[in-house]
Amino acid sequence: MTHPKSDPSAIAPVLAEAMPYIQHFHGRTIVIKYGGSAMADEALKRGFARDVVLMKLVGMNPVVVHGGGPQIGQLLERIGKKSEFIEGLRVTDSETIDVVEMVLGGLVNKEIVALINTHGGRAVGLSGKDGDMIRARKLVLRKHGSTNNEDIVELGHVGEIESINPAVVDTLDAGDFIPVIAPIGAGKDGKAYNINADTVAGRLAVTLQAEKLIMLTNTPGVLDSDGQLLTGLSEARVQELIDEGVITDGMLPKVRCALDAVAGGVRTATISDGRVAHATLLETLTDEGVGTQIGRDRKVLRPG
Repeated sequence: MTHPKSDPSAIAPVLAEAMPYIQHFHGRTIVIKYGGSAMADEALKRGFARDVVLMKLVGMNPVVVHGGGPQIGQLLERIGKKSEFIEGLRVTDSETIDVVEMVLGGLVNKEIVALINTHGGRAVGLSGKDGDMIRARKLVLRKHGSTNNEDIVELGHVGEIESINPAVVDTLDAGDFIPVIAPIGAGKDGKAYNINADTVAGRLAVTLQAEKLIMLTNTPGVLDSDGQLLTGLSEARVQELIDEGVITDGMLPKVRCALDAVAGGVRTATISDGRVAHATLLETLTDEGVGTQIGRDRKVLRPG
């Protein structure tokens, strides 16, 4: 009996299904937020690297933005420093930002670059400080409901995006390189700021006029009140689900990031299950995809 993997009749439909997507995305930018289990499991890491290389080989321009929260926490623990979070944000003092830069801009970034290059790609690692790409400012967080400056919560070197200069990414894309970006920005004073990776990926997708934003997570996607996956949503329907209290907690900021990207001109944004092997490729080249895709209109959710 012929093994399915070597059976041409089994492979041909897959290639036929992928063809219109390859045509559609050729020459277009896809920003991928890489994080969660996809960054921790060895098999998933290798699969992600191969996916990104294949996307580049068939003419797409993948841009990777990665997180690294668990790795930062592990190194802080090793040096005897306790991690503190306020409203999900890591309090980042001067000592912690040094660790953040070391882990995100160094260890994690270079591991991803090496993995992509090992699988035949040409990746280049960057932080938002390179090429003055991400200009940041200190994030001001006030106690809930307060507008009083005396109620500001001190987060240290936690930043928000002031502006993005895409020149260095455009140059790398034009040279057939794959940019791999650590979410660290620089303030006008030259200080480094730690920025949420989802936020960086979303804003970068808008700035680059990306066709698609893919956010890899440790969840199947957006679930309805019965726990069933919602595969395709319009902006209007997403807002209804927020108002109904169906989308809450940790999923809310990711959904808002996706909505902001679509409102900014990105055609579709997908919250995908990074625990699924080759999730990035499945999301890009198949009819069903993986996770929840959000677009301005349900009619434009899947090309082809």
